[in-house]
Amino acid sequence: MYVSALELLEEEREAFRPYEALAALDDAALDRPTDPDGPGMGWSGRDLAGHIVGWLELALAIARELAVGERSATFAGLEAGAAAVGGWDAWNRGAMETWRALPMAEVRRRLAEVPGELRGTLTVVPEVRWLKDPEMARFFMGDTIDHYEDHLPVLGAVLRGAGR
Repeated sequence: MYVSALELLEEEREAFRPYEALAALDDAALDRPTDPDGPGMGWSGRDLAGHIVGWLELALAIARELAVGERSATFAGLEAGAAAVGGWDAWNRGAMETWRALPMAEVRRRLAEVPGELRGTLTVVPEVRWLKDPEMARFFMGDTIDHYEDHLPVLGAVLRGAGR
């Protein structure tokens, strides 16, 4: 467990840094799918950005609620929300389709802004509501540092496909 929010947020910042390489790709490279049989699972850089940042947007919504209240209604409704669309895999597919339909400028804006906005918001959430709450700490770790690590092979495949 982390001693302070600042410690966790510094680690999160470093863990996200490799994903910033997606912003340096041109639009064609960002939309180029990887080999579906390889570690990239057929995802494009846009798909990866959408998946990672889409989850960060969810975490941001929860953090905003925790900044002003003891509990998050969004967090409380996560399982029911996922079940309503057919489970987490279906939720992820729907989010990916949403990101594929976004203008590239919006993809780039969210990739650039949402991670920092989440960090900033978490600095005003009382630690007892997220860092010191085991369930919330697991959620935020799973949605950030652990999630980034899980998808590093996809990031590597995307970057290799772009010649980086």
